[in-house]
Amino acid sequence: MNKTAGSVVASMLALLIMAAPAGAKIEQADRIVVIKHKRILMLMQNGEIIKSYRIALGGNPNGHKVRAGDKRTPEGQYIIDARNPNSSYHLSLRISYPGPADLENAERLGVSPGGSIMIHGQKPQYAHLGKMHRLEDWTEGCIAVTNREIEEIWKLVPDGTPIEIKK
Repeated sequence: MNKTAGSVVASMLALLIMAAPAGAKIEQADRIVVIKHKRILMLMQNGEIIKSYRIALGGNPNGHKVRAGDKRTPEGQYIIDARNPNSSYHLSLRISYPGPADLENAERLGVSPGGSIMIHGQKPQYAHLGKMHRLEDWTEGCIAVTNREIEEIWKLVPDGTPIEIKK
């Protein structure tokens, strides 16, 4: 390698090192906001949107989830309380539904409130659809994104992150 080429390579390496400092921390969300009627999920940090995603919801998206099988996505304040790296929907983050008010309401109505509400990707046989999966609400009440998007969300959202799901 000649002297000029060596200088160019050294300069490029220096730029790469400065652009990605050792130990640099990836921005983490401190809150998730979902606006159902807009079909959007936003990752927030200190009140600012750091990422947003278009989503698909339950097949009967209007209104709050009341019972198992109603295909509604719940509305209210919850937390991300677990994650499943072996999900049949690529990856999934569990939402803490049903909460105490959901349980009381279901008991009053004499129904099961349902559960296992997740933010998840797509099943392997449908992964090829990518963003086209959003053309129709298709989940049982979960919030669906593409597999690439759930991989990103998985990294940015720690367990215990609050999630607010709005109409």
